[in-house]
Amino acid sequence: MDYIKDVSELETIYGEPGEASLLKVARQMTPAYRKWIMTSRLCILSTVGPDGTDGSPRGDVGAVVRELDAQTLAMPDWRGNNRIDSLRNIVVDGRVSLMFMVPGSNNVVRVNGAARVSVDADLLVSFEQDGRHPRSVIVIKIAEIYSQCARALMRSATWAGRDESAGLPSIGEMLKEMSDGDFDGAGYDAAWGARAAETMW
Repeated sequence: MDYIKDVSELETIYGEPGEASLLKVARQMTPAYRKWIMTSRLCILSTVGPDGTDGSPRGDVGAVVRELDAQTLAMPDWRGNNRIDSLRNIVVDGRVSLMFMVPGSNNVVRVNGAARVSVDADLLVSFEQDGRHPRSVIVIKIAEIYSQCARALMRSATWAGRDESAGLPSIGEMLKEMSDGDFDGAGYDAAWGARAAETMW
């Protein structure tokens, strides 16, 4: 199998980027990018650390991030599985990328920047949901914001409204497989719905 060995070879294959792909880059929030990002309730947070990379879905009932100023976003870290892979990476290497999506739109808005993890008491309280607070907040300093063309989501028909999950293994089945059959996957799946509802935050 042949692999690309240097960037110049790659650039020869793909050619020059179009005007729009260069024009779209902003270094801070703009009115258009602000409206888009503040509408998004779901994004993918990508981080890098000494053990590799991590991509984590982040979602909220409202905007998934808050604008602290034109160059700074804040993302509450709500309850998860306590692996804290993304947070570990950020503490060691602050480089992050975020991909914001809005159901129904085939466009995506991306942010690249540097992040830190804050446990500032006032900041935590400001994200209160039903009396609960995040245990930390990811504070992102924006390096660049830009839109992503719609082709990928169009090809995948992401928002076509079809349920394509029939026949997929459940999380319990995956866990049972990973434990060579020792884990009670059926029990895990049966209890998951109620457990998730009780511990959403």
